[in-house]
Amino acid sequence: MESSLSSIQALVSQIKQEILSNFNPSLFISPSAYDTAWLALVPCPNSPRSPLFKGCLNWVLKSQKEEGFWGGVGGDGLPAIDSLPATLACLIAIKKWGVGEQNLKKGLAFINSYSEMLFKVKDDKFPRWFAIVFPAMVELALENGLEIVFPKGLEAVLSNISLERQRILQTEELVDNYQFAPLLAYLEALPFSCPVHEEDIERNLSEDGSLFQSPSATARAFLATGNLKCLDYLKTLVAKHPNGVPAMYPIDEELVSLCMVNQVQRLGLAEHFTKEIGEILEQIYRSYKEQEKEATTFNLAITKIYKDSLAFRLLRMHGYNVTSRSFCWFLYHEEIVAHMERNYEYFTSVLYNVYRATDLMFSGEGELEEARLFSRKLLEKSLKLTNINDNMIMFANFQKILSIPWIARLDHLDHRMWIEENQVDTLWIAKATFYRISCLQNHKLMQLAVENFEFRQSIYRKELEELNRWSKDLGLSEMGFGREKTTYCYYAVACSTSVPHDSVARLIVAKSAILVTVADDFYDMEGSLEELQTLTQAVQRWDGRGLTGHGKVIFLGLDNLVRGVATKWRETFVSWLMETTWSKSEYIPSMEEYLEIGMTSIAVHAIILPASCFLSTSSPSYELKTSPYETITKLLMVSTRLLNDIQSYEKEIEVGRKNLVMLHQIENSRVGIENSISYVRDILNSKKKELLEHALIDDLGDLSKSFRHFHLSCLRVFQMFFNSSNVFDSATDLLHDIKRAIYMPLEYNISKPLNPLKQYPSQPVEKGSYKIQACVIKAINYKSKRSIIRQQFSISSSLRLGCQKVVTPMKPNFRFI
Repeated sequence: MESSLSSIQALVSQIKQEILSNFNPSLFISPSAYDTAWLALVPCPNSPRSPLFKGCLNWVLKSQKEEGFWGGVGGDGLPAIDSLPATLACLIAIKKWGVGEQNLKKGLAFINSYSEMLFKVKDDKFPRWFAIVFPAMVELALENGLEIVFPKGLEAVLSNISLERQRILQTEELVDNYQFAPLLAYLEALPFSCPVHEEDIERNLSEDGSLFQSPSATARAFLATGNLKCLDYLKTLVAKHPNGVPAMYPIDEELVSLCMVNQVQRLGLAEHFTKEIGEILEQIYRSYKEQEKEATTFNLAITKIYKDSLAFRLLRMHGYNVTSRSFCWFLYHEEIVAHMERNYEYFTSVLYNVYRATDLMFSGEGELEEARLFSRKLLEKSLKLTNINDNMIMFANFQKILSIPWIARLDHLDHRMWIEENQVDTLWIAKATFYRISCLQNHKLMQLAVENFEFRQSIYRKELEELNRWSKDLGLSEMGFGREKTTYCYYAVACSTSVPHDSVARLIVAKSAILVTVADDFYDMEGSLEELQTLTQAVQRWDGRGLTGHGKVIFLGLDNLVRGVATKWRETFVSWLMETTWSKSEYIPSMEEYLEIGMTSIAVHAIILPASCFLSTSSPSYELKTSPYETITKLLMVSTRLLNDIQSYEKEIEVGRKNLVMLHQIENSRVGIENSISYVRDILNSKKKELLEHALIDDLGDLSKSFRHFHLSCLRVFQMFFNSSNVFDSATDLLHDIKRAIYMPLEYNISKPLNPLKQYPSQPVEKGSYKIQACVIKAINYKSKRSIIRQQFSISSSLRLGCQKVVTPMKPNFRFI
C-alpha cells in the first residue's frame, strides 16, 4: 500500500509529542543486561539475603529474550557476542537470589543450544574484552552452583580463549593507558590470582565514586571494599535509570541528542523536524563553544572525540561557524593518537565520525586533511579484521562509504541504505557490552522513514512519467544521434535533494539538463557549422523562424521551457558555438581563455538559476542576476567544468574537442598526462572547498540557504557523474541505482529467527563419555609482573561487604556434551 501524505503527517505529530517534546536523552540509553545483573548481585547492607537494588533484579527477570538470552542482537539478526557474558551474569543474579526458575532453565538451554553457533559465526576470533569477561562469568556461574554445559566441539575454542586471558593477565598492567579499557576497569572479572589492593581501587575512583564510569566494576568495588562513594554512585545511577542501567554512567546527554539528530537526518526525515533539530543544535552550539577550551582526561578522550566530531559535522552542515580545532584537538596529543593506533578496532565508529566530519573541509584546513588521512588509514585496517563486529559497529556498506566520498553520493540512496541497515543501534563497546541508544531503533521513527521514502518514490515515478512524455512529445528523445538521458537527468536531480515537494524546480532542472545534453551533442557531433551558427543566432534573437530539422526541435524545446529567462541560454549557445569553431578551425586557446568559455558551456548556471525561483523557500531576484554571477555560482560553474574535463579528456581528444587537461599538457610539454590531471584536480579540490564553505556557512553573505544548498546539491550530482569515471555517458552504470531510488521497494526489518532451543540435559552425563574436567576455563596461577600487595577479593556469592579474603582455586563442574 502506497504511503500517503496524511499518514506521514500523523506519524510526524506522534513522534514530536512522544519523543521530541521535552526530549530527555537519558531515557534513550539502552540498558546493559551485563551491568544491570551486577547491580542485582549487590546485597542489602541491613538484610544480606535481599538485593539492594530490587528493581535491577526485576528488570533481569522481565528482560530475557524469547530465545533465552540477555543482551543485544547484531545486524545479522543473531544474538551479539556480548549476549554470552550478559546471559551468564543474569543467570548468576537469578541463581544467587533463588528466583526465576523458568528464566534459569531457558538461559541455560540458550548456552547449550546457541553457543557453538555464535562461536562459529565469529570464526573463533574474539576481542580482548571477551577473553577477559567470558571466562570469568563461567567461573562465577560454576562457583554459584550453575552447571554450564557447552558442546564438545567448543573445547579447543574455549581453551584458546582461556590461554588468551592468561596472556592478557600476565602481560598487562592493572592500570595501563595503552589498553582500552585498563584491567582494573574489569575488576568484577579479575580472577583470584590477579592481586588487587584496596588502594588501587580508591586511587582510580572518579569524583562521582565510579570506577572508570563502569557500573559493573563499581558494583564489584563496593562489594570488595564497602566504599560509600561507590555506593552513592550506584544509588544515583539506579535513581536515574530504574529500568535497567546503561553500560556507562554518567551519560553525556548532549551526545544522545546529537545521535538523535544524526539519526533523523540520515533516515531522510530532517524536513519534518526542522524546528526541533534547530533548537537542539542551538543548545549544543552554546555549550560547544564553552567546552572548546576544556581539557579532558585520557579515559574520556575517545568519547569526547566521538561527540566533538559528530557535533562539528552537524553544526557545520547547519550553517554554524565552527573551527576544525573543535575536534582535531586530539591530533596534538601523542598518547591519544598512539592509543587509537594500537586499539583501532575498538574505535571504528569514532574513526568513522572523524572521517565523516572531514567531508566538510574548507580551504586552508590542514588539520582536517590530517584527521582525514589518519582516520581513513585506521578504518581501512579495520576492514581487514575478521572479528570487527565483536568490537565496534561496522556497516555492511562501509567499503562503499570509504570508496565513494560523501560529495559523490546522492542523499536519497543514502537514506535507503540507512533504513535497510538500521538493525544496529550500537555506538561502541563500553567494556563488556555494546553501548546502545534505543532511539536509533524507535519503531515509529523507522515506520515514518519507510513511509516517507516510499512516498518520495511514488512522486518520483509520476514525475519521471511526465518528463518522458514531455521529451517524447517535443521529439527530444528521438533525435537519432547523441545521448538519450531523460531518466539519468531526472534521477540525478530527484535523488540529490531531501525535499520531495519542490516538484516545479525539480522538473525545470531535469528538462534543462535534457536540453543541454541534446544541444551539446548537436554542437559536438551532428550539426554543420552553418546549422550551428543559424541556431545560435536564433537563440540570440529568440526567434525560431527559418530553423529546420534538429535545430528547430532544440529551439522549440528550449522555448517551451524558458520563455522569459532566455539570457542564460543565449550565452550558453554562444559558448557552444565558440568551442565548435575552435575545434573545426583547429585553434588552440590558452587555458584561461578556454576556462572562461568552458565554465559557461557546461551550462550548469542555465540549469539551476531559473529553477531556483521555484524552490519552496523563495529566492530574491538578485540571486538570478546574469552578470556578474554570485561567487557560489561561479565556483559551481568552474567545478563542474573541471569534473567533466578530468574524466572526459580521452574522449574529447578523439573527437578533436578542447579540454583543460589537454591544454595544460600542450603548454607544459615536458610533463606527462598524469601530471596534467593532477594539476587540474588540485584546482578542482580548491574550488570545491570554497564552494562548500559558501554553501554551508550562514554569515558569509545574504543569499538564502535554499539557494546555497541547491548549488551544493548540483555539485554533488556532477561529482556522482564524474567521480572516478564518466558514468553519465554509460548506458548501464546507473541503472541499478535508478531502480533502487525510484522503483524497487525497500528491503527492511528482515528478521532471522533462531532455531528452536535444544532440550537442556537434566540428567548427569555418563562418566567417561563426554564429561571433561574443568581444564579449559579455569583460574590459572601464574607469577604476576606487578609488584602489588597480594590482597585478593572473592567473587563468590558469599562475599561480605568490606571484607577482604583469599580464595583457593575452585574446582568447577564444567561439562561438554
